[in-house]
Amino acid sequence: GVWPGLFDQPRGIAIDVGSTTVAAHLCDLNSGEVVASAGVMNPQIRYGEDLMSRVSYVMMHPEGAELLTDAIREAINGLFIELSGEASSQIEDILEIALVANPIMHHILLGINPVNLGTAPFALTTSDAVDTRAAEVGLTAHPEARLYCLPCIAGHVGADAAGVILAEAPDRSEAMTLVVDVGTNAEIVLANNQRLLVCSSPTGPAFEGAQISAGQRATIGAIERVRIDRDTLEPRFKCIGSELWSDEPSFAETLSDTGVTGICGSGIIEVVAEMYLAGIVSTDGVVDGALEGQTSRIKKDGRTWSYVLHEADSPETSDVVITQTDVRQIQLAKAALYAGIRLLMDEMGVTTVDRIRLAGAFGSHISVSHAMVLGLIPDCDLEQVTSAGNAAGAGARMALLDRNARLEIADTIAKAERIETALADDFQAHFVGAMGLPHQSDAFPNLFTHIAPPAEKVAAQTDKNRRRRRRIT
Repeated sequence: GVWPGLFDQPRGIAIDVGSTTVAAHLCDLNSGEVVASAGVMNPQIRYGEDLMSRVSYVMMHPEGAELLTDAIREAINGLFIELSGEASSQIEDILEIALVANPIMHHILLGINPVNLGTAPFALTTSDAVDTRAAEVGLTAHPEARLYCLPCIAGHVGADAAGVILAEAPDRSEAMTLVVDVGTNAEIVLANNQRLLVCSSPTGPAFEGAQISAGQRATIGAIERVRIDRDTLEPRFKCIGSELWSDEPSFAETLSDTGVTGICGSGIIEVVAEMYLAGIVSTDGVVDGALEGQTSRIKKDGRTWSYVLHEADSPETSDVVITQTDVRQIQLAKAALYAGIRLLMDEMGVTTVDRIRLAGAFGSHISVSHAMVLGLIPDCDLEQVTSAGNAAGAGARMALLDRNARLEIADTIAKAERIETALADDFQAHFVGAMGLPHQSDAFPNLFTHIAPPAEKVAAQTDKNRRRRRRIT
């Protein structure tokens, strides 16, 4: 390009295209500084909440692939305009773009039909890194701007996982490191400096508030933190938009514009874990209706029971109730994740890990202790369980600013061992075991040295439940 006068602020953009949100960072290509960041909801949600429902939409509608491609490109171009405005620059100043995405988002953005990823063997049309002109894929920047997409790894382990590996470098450490990017489809990496194993696991959208009766996205008014008193079974909670707990004075005033509107992913994790620790939910995930006489928060709900977390304080809002179905949805999601982790541990030949890194927006906000109480992740020293933030986005920035990083991740991915959870013989057995809280058989000694386990219940002996022995003559 040619500019009049002195042009010394070339821009680049790193993008993380998720199934729920799209995050972008505008960087100064001279200094590497992030000068502006922005995010937007993925507009493809109107075609399906999760990835597979979007693939199904494409299968059932001849024009579906083109509609989804146009939607995501339009959203990204909108981010380019927004970021350039924030940095007082022009979109023509954007000379380089680096992008990470899960395989389905990756294919849709590039204009590749994703239907092969909807059924076994979940084959990628291309797994190589893509280096092309941004204009070739409908992205509006400088006419000669380049787009670099990190390589995908396997059918459901995409360029976003490659970005996580680039940023976290678990394959360079002696410590056995587990990296989990929790989302609708969780990417799992288990590595040390000897081996690098990867897989994905279909957790579904429950961790993001979908398929939960009072679930919602993480916006103002959503419950994000929960504590339940083990004696009284009374809850207290925090909401996005307020620094106060619900039992503190002026809590309601801080949310006067919205009130308590629902519960988001981090709140779902904490409330189910707290219900288990308080004895409201059994190891099998059953809400204990026998507690109805102890607290008015246990309510009959058809043939099952529910727990009232918050009673509506205005006609405009609704009660926030945790139903038996909600608990089951969380069990199913966490069991799928844990089963994928155990498959990698079995392949690696280990029964424990040295450290755990939780990546992604969801991983950045959940309580690690509550995640372990649920059995979302295996037992580990809690001090070694930390958030990696948006590691996929960090990997995209590294690839944007350092061409050597692009060569490095290509070499790393080439040596990665892929485990296909859908075809693994032991996945179902691990899944069934992981339905228990925190697990039906795996021990959690590190966890329960920091957190007192739930009190064991002794079933009352009554004529109704006492077995009678029949005399045979």
